[in-house]
Amino acid sequence: MSAVPSVHADQQAALEARLASYPAQQRSLAAQRGLSYREVDRAGHAALPLVLLHGIGSGAASWVQQFDALGATRRVLAWDAPGYGASSPVAAASPVAPDYAAVLKEWLDALGIERCVLVGHSLGAIIAGAFAAAHPRHLAGLLLLSPAGGYGAATAEVRDAKRDQRLAMLNELGPQGLADKRSANMLSVHASDAARAWVRWNMSRVIPHGYAQATHLLANADLAADLARYDGRVSVAVGADDTITTPEACEKIALAARTRLQIVPRAGHAGYIEAPAAYTAIIDTFCRASDSPLTQSGAKA
Repeated sequence: MSAVPSVHADQQAALEARLASYPAQQRSLAAQRGLSYREVDRAGHAALPLVLLHGIGSGAASWVQQFDALGATRRVLAWDAPGYGASSPVAAASPVAPDYAAVLKEWLDALGIERCVLVGHSLGAIIAGAFAAAHPRHLAGLLLLSPAGGYGAATAEVRDAKRDQRLAMLNELGPQGLADKRSANMLSVHASDAARAWVRWNMSRVIPHGYAQATHLLANADLAADLARYDGRVSVAVGADDTITTPEACEKIALAARTRLQIVPRAGHAGYIEAPAAYTAIIDTFCRASDSPLTQSGAKA
């Protein structure tokens, strides 16, 4: 675990203790593959399941505050993406978004989830968009938080440069070095020390091979193109102080999805960690709207 000042250690320990309420689980998939995830599933509610997809430097554990807040009203699941946690990596060395979307579909099928609300953060938004384009009838709603657009529509030179820069950083620093030197970029100046420690904790646990594959995914993806093919309920939100997927960049994603952009004050890229009340409210509101039957017209949030 990343070293933190002792004054903050208790805060991080409290988050880890909360995480223990949602232990990692494993689901076997085809071809001797496995998928690790965390969930809360309390009986007695009829709401649609909520499925949470993390970003490139994170994992299922990062959503613990949303488990706490939303688990009382619906089943909430967060996966460790292929190549993260104990999840088997995808087969391709340079994968594309449908590779991950196919694993997501197989996992949901294995859990018996026929329809859900899907939330994707950053790189998770790319996977969520690909899933929505391929399996729209399985979604009641698609919520993208600080979505990464990918570089699939850029020139080959730009794609290669973005990919190689991130891979070089991984090779130079390793997961712990990434966490120590890069995690601060995920947050705004308003973030608490506990939020900073939690982002570092999650980032330090990425697996190099899985992170490298995700870097290729980012270079290959074109989220806007996938969203243009999805006609269901969709919403996009970003922190006002996000310097990674900026409000300007997210506005383009929202336009591609034919929806408005919601901007969250005093929040950076990992807004759901540093401003959990605001983001949980956004997720909850979107889920409640998605629980209701909708027609294709007027489906945008």
